[in-house]
Amino acid sequence: MERKTLTRQDISEALYRDVGLSKHESALMLETVLEHISNALSNGEIVKLSSFGTFTSRKKRERIGRNPKTGVTATINARRVISFKPSKLMKARINESEKN
Repeated sequence: MERKTLTRQDISEALYRDVGLSKHESALMLETVLEHISNALSNGEIVKLSSFGTFTSRKKRERIGRNPKTGVTATINARRVISFKPSKLMKARINESEKN
């Protein structure tokens, strides 16, 4: 089975077709939604999309890591990461599509 990547362009095109917005309005709406999500995560807020899932950002502390190719140890800087937890409905949809 060949995997397809869903892009911003694909989502914008779907908004154009399904909602009836112009192509410009569709692209603008998508960018606005993504900007709101990004800003919320940057501010440490939780983004919960009903029937889809929850995005959270969290801090990871500095730690020692190892380059798997060379075996050399290096310090991995502290950083913030984003995690996603799918909703039960999303998990069910994904598992159902695997059965077909």
